[in-house]
Amino acid sequence: MADAVAAATRGLDDAGCEAGEVDWLSGGFACDIAFEAPDPAAADAAVRARLGSMAVDLAVQPAEGRRKRLLVADMESTIITRELLDEIGRRAGLERQISTITERAMRGEIDFAGALRERVALLQGKPVALLDEAAGLIELSLGARTLVRTMRAHGAYTVLVSGGFDRFSGLVRESCGFDADRSNHLVVADGVIAGTVAEPILDREGKRAVLEALCRERSLATSAAAAVGDGANDIAMIAAAGLGVAYRGKPAVKAVTRFHIDHTDLTTLLYFQGYRAAEFKE
Repeated sequence: MADAVAAATRGLDDAGCEAGEVDWLSGGFACDIAFEAPDPAAADAAVRARLGSMAVDLAVQPAEGRRKRLLVADMESTIITRELLDEIGRRAGLERQISTITERAMRGEIDFAGALRERVALLQGKPVALLDEAAGLIELSLGARTLVRTMRAHGAYTVLVSGGFDRFSGLVRESCGFDADRSNHLVVADGVIAGTVAEPILDREGKRAVLEALCRERSLATSAAAAVGDGANDIAMIAAAGLGVAYRGKPAVKAVTRFHIDHTDLTTLLYFQGYRAAEFKE
């Protein structure tokens, strides 16, 4: 970590910034380096150039307003480790068909809502028991619970915003400690999957609309929100937030976002906001 700090400091020097003292948020793992930057974008580029291939996650940003009052987070492959529709498809004998569509949608190659309808239609007539099997596979990503509970403990409102199904998002909301969840409703009837999703579908623009509505309800500017996700369906939500972060992001997401978490866990979103490890709520 010392090498990374030294490289970042040299990068700030390259950009003509006046670097301050290193403030360790978590000894040997996460730190702040205060600086004066006439051009923050140039500082960001210079620091990244100096870091090169080092496995470091960083956020070059103003110190003022870093702590956010709202968190909106994608669920699958972000707050939890799996894509649950793919898991359902695997158990239904449709793994290849469904996962191929999922991958294309997450890369932004096809429209999310259409892709969701197409995948769900393949499941028509399959037993509801497949959903229970998938629910049993839910596993929180590292740092997810700490991220949510820490932000809540410091006054933030936290919402899980998923293009997945409410059958699962409710379980994850309770397990992780979110205040609320927003997601899609998979239609079931007589013990089988009907092959349809209730409209309207919560898609890319729907996620952004949820973030903006939550900000209005809580009298917050969107700059006071943090958003995190991994797929193309999250791009609009991430772009609308003051701190929009791609977590293990697909290339289409990383190409249009400034802040990335590629090497560490979700507690890095707390360090980006200036939280110290001693403030974390496990």
